[in-house]
Amino acid sequence: MSVVFLCVGAAKAGTSWLHRQLSSHPDCHFRAIKELHYFDAIDGGKLDREFRKHRDWQQSELEKVARSGLGDSDAQAVKLSDRGAWLNVLERQDEDVAAYLEYLRGGADQAKVVGEMTPAYALLTRDRLALMATMAPDVRFLYLLRDPVERLWSHVRMMAARRDPKGAVSPERCAAILNRTISGEETQIVKRSDYSTALRKLTSAVAPAKLLVDVFEDVVRGEGLNRICRFLGIAQMDASLAPVHAGQPLSMSAAQRGMATTWLAPQYAAAEAALGRRPDAWGQGGWT
Repeated sequence: MSVVFLCVGAAKAGTSWLHRQLSSHPDCHFRAIKELHYFDAIDGGKLDREFRKHRDWQQSELEKVARSGLGDSDAQAVKLSDRGAWLNVLERQDEDVAAYLEYLRGGADQAKVVGEMTPAYALLTRDRLALMATMAPDVRFLYLLRDPVERLWSHVRMMAARRDPKGAVSPERCAAILNRTISGEETQIVKRSDYSTALRKLTSAVAPAKLLVDVFEDVVRGEGLNRICRFLGIAQMDASLAPVHAGQPLSMSAAQRGMATTWLAPQYAAAEAALGRRPDAWGQGGWT
């Protein structure tokens, strides 16, 4: 039976990059949809919204293929097939863990690992995480950390781009979002910055041998990626350093960095306690 692998965060901590790496590993099988958002949709009563989101994407892509008259590429065919299979799960409009697991395993053949990566799962309750930990004989969780200030600033810039009509990242909008975050108004950014709460829930819900907490900056250098491979029981691999979803560059001011560092002090402490060390790369900048 395959290992069921769930990377549950953190947001803006390299999970898309890791998904690309492990998707190319011969011992792993990941479907084309990186983030399924299944369990947060169940708990939030949003299965119908997820169904409509994926249905609309599927219809849009099929229309593009029809307009082009060229037929779909192999990669596009996989995406359409995977999306169609996921729609079959979502249209049940009720929790069906067996169908969810069947979807993860679809096409896996002899792969040692199947899974998905939804950072929003780190926001789930302790009880939900505990249920997920027992939904199959061997479920393993990864919580990927990134320097808290760098993660926060990446998240701020992502939101600034989304809220700008032209997708631009301006210093003024970023400053406003950062200030609102630190004052508690940007609740989604605040929640995703809270390593302490996520770690407390995960360590309570998941057996120690089934939970790995690692560091994005170590993972992209290779040593952390090798730890993940050992954790999953798969052959080690060389990392591709090309970033995925890299944000638009914009540096923090010294004042902003100082303010953010002070606000995030409890998160640095929680991360260091979980890791038993302070990562060497933290405080030195990194991917955007």
